[in-house]
Amino acid sequence: MALVAAAATMLPGMAFAAGAGAPHLDGALLGGLWAVPFACMLLSIAILPLMAPHFWHHHFGKVSAFWGLAFLVPFALKFGASLALYEVLHTLLLEYIPFIILLFALFTVAGGVRLTGSLVGTPVVNTLLLAIGTVLASWMGTTGAAMLLIRPLLRANAHRKYKVHSVVFFIFLVANIGGSLTPLGDPPLFLGFLKGVSFFWTTIHMFTPMLLVSVLLLAVFFALDTVLFGKEGRPVPPQQGGGEKLGLEGSVNLLLLGGVVGAVLLSGFWKPGVEFVVYHVPVELQNIVRDIILLVIAGLSLKLTDPESRIKNDFSWGPIAEVAKLFAGIFVSMIPAIAILKAGENGALRSVIQMVTHDGQPVNVMYFWLTGLLSSFLDNAPTYLVFFNTAGGDAMHLMHDMTQTLLAISAGAVFMGANTYIGNAPNFMVRSIAEEQGVKMPSFFGYMAWSCGILVPAFILVTLVFFM
Repeated sequence: MALVAAAATMLPGMAFAAGAGAPHLDGALLGGLWAVPFACMLLSIAILPLMAPHFWHHHFGKVSAFWGLAFLVPFALKFGASLALYEVLHTLLLEYIPFIILLFALFTVAGGVRLTGSLVGTPVVNTLLLAIGTVLASWMGTTGAAMLLIRPLLRANAHRKYKVHSVVFFIFLVANIGGSLTPLGDPPLFLGFLKGVSFFWTTIHMFTPMLLVSVLLLAVFFALDTVLFGKEGRPVPPQQGGGEKLGLEGSVNLLLLGGVVGAVLLSGFWKPGVEFVVYHVPVELQNIVRDIILLVIAGLSLKLTDPESRIKNDFSWGPIAEVAKLFAGIFVSMIPAIAILKAGENGALRSVIQMVTHDGQPVNVMYFWLTGLLSSFLDNAPTYLVFFNTAGGDAMHLMHDMTQTLLAISAGAVFMGANTYIGNAPNFMVRSIAEEQGVKMPSFFGYMAWSCGILVPAFILVTLVFFM
C-alpha cells in the first residue's frame, strides 16, 4: 500500500532496487569530505559548551540544524533533490523518529517513578545503586534503567561535594555495559536478534565479559568513592531521618515500563507483512503500531502520575528536548559516514574493513576494537550490522562456528558505547539530567579523558582474556 508514490530521476550515485523503484545511495561514490559536517557536529558538541556556553545554551538546536543542512544542501545539489529527500525520509522515518519516540516514552515513564525517603550517598549505597542499575539494564534496556535510577542517585548525593565520578560511572555501567545480556538491553543486540541470533545467546556468551568489566568498574568506583567520601569528611545530609519513609511513588509506571518492553518485543516478533510506502521508504505496520503504543503509554504515564510527584522528582522536559534537537543533526549529518561504511571494501573506509580479516580468517581483536571505536562516534546499531554482515551475516554460522567473532562484534558495540557522550542514547540524557541538577559534568573531551583512563584498560583486559 502506498501513501505517497513518486518516481525519482536517475542520477550519478543513485540506483534503484530491483522491482522496488527505490533510490539508493552508493557509498562507494562518496569521498571522506562528505563526513566533514558530521565531524563538525561532533566538534560543536565538544567545544562550544566550553568556548561559548551562553551561545550554545540558547542556540544548540540551530547549530544542529546548520550542520545537518551543511551536508544536505551540497548533497542535493550534486546528487539531486530526489535522492536527498529519500535519504532524509529514510533516516527520519526508520531511525530518528522511532529512536526519539522510544526515548520519549522511557523518559516520561521512568520520570514518573520516585524513590522516597532518605537514601544517603555513601560509597556502599552508591555502589549498590550502580550494581542494581547494571543488572536491570539488560532486562529493561539501558535507557529505561538509566532514566529510572539517575535521579535517585543524584538525590542521594546532593549533599556530596564530589559527585561527577558517580554520574560518569553510572554512564559506564547502567547506560552501557549493563545492557549486554539480552536483546532488550541495547539496540545492536536487538538487531542481531532480528537477524537470527537466539535470545539467550548473548546471555550465555556475554555474561563472563560483562561480569569481568562490571566487577572491575564497581571495584574501582567503590575505591574512588571511598577516598573522596573520606576527603569530604564523611558528610551527612541535612535533616537526615526526619523526612519521608523509604518507599516508591508512581509505581504504576513500573507496569508501564513493562509495556514499553512489550511494545519493542512485539515489533520484533510480529511480522504481518503490511507496509506503507512514503516516497519509496517502506514503513512496516508493526513499527507503526509499536510507536503508537509507546506514545499511548507515555500519555498514560502523564495522566496516572501525580504531577506533584514529578515536581519532587525534579522532572523537566529539558533533557529530552536537547537530545531530540542534537540527535536530529547527528542522524542527518552521519548519513554519508554510514553509507561509506556499508560500501565495505568499495568505500573510502576500505582500509578499516580490510583490517578485520587476514588470509581469509577473522581477526577478532580488530572486530572488537573497530566495532567499538566506530560505535563510540556513530550509531552503534548500524555499525553492529556493518561488521555483522562483514563477518558473513549468517546468524547460525556466526553463533556456532564463529562464536568469538560474534562475541567481539557484540561486546565492541555495547561496551564502547560508553566511550563518548554520543556513543549511546542514554549517555547524553544522563549528562543533561545531571547538569540540570547542578552537577558540573565534564566536557565532551573531558568525559573521554575519564573513559580513556578507566575504560580502555578494562577493554585491553577483555581483549587479552577473550580475543587473543
